[in-house]
Order: sequence, then structure tokens, then C-alpha cells
Amino acid sequence: MNTKEDYKQKIEAELALTQAKLAEFQARAKVASADTRISYNEHVHDMGEKFDATKAKLKEFGEASDGAWENLKDGVENAWHSLSDSVKDATAKFKA
Repeated sequence: MNTKEDYKQKIEAELALTQAKLAEFQARAKVASADTRISYNEHVHDMGEKFDATKAKLKEFGEASDGAWENLKDGVENAWHSLSDSVKDATAKFKA
């Protein structure tokens, strides 16, 4: 990704996929046993916080001037990787 807008669109697309995954986990939690539901809800809560943090970083990134956006890119990357890792961990734990 060479441009600010290309990068922003890439992360927005990834966030949309992650939002769908969160909805899937929330739906699974509703029909899971009590113990499993607790675990699902803990993971969903964690992912939700990381999702919100990534969206906030992306918003800050999007509002940055053309000269400053490169400096904010690392923050977006770190937030995205944290969220992505959380989703991967939950997906591995709750394989159907």
C-alpha cells in the first residue's frame, strides 16, 4: 500500500470482516453451554475492545495530514495486529 487512502481502505475492509466474525461469535455464545458462553463472552469483549481501539486509531490516521500519516501508520498496524491475533486465538479455541 503506497498511499494513505489505499492503506485506510485495506484496514477498513479487514475491520468489516472482523466485525462479521464478532457477530458470529456473539451468535454462537447465545446457544452455547453456560461455561462455553462465559468463555465466548470474554473473547468477544476482548475483541470488541481491540476493534474499537483499531477503529479509533484508523480514524486518527484518516484525519492526519498528508505529511503526518506515515507517523501514525505504526499505531494502526499495532492495533490491527493485536485485534487480528485475538480473532485468530478465538477462532482456534472455538473451532466447530
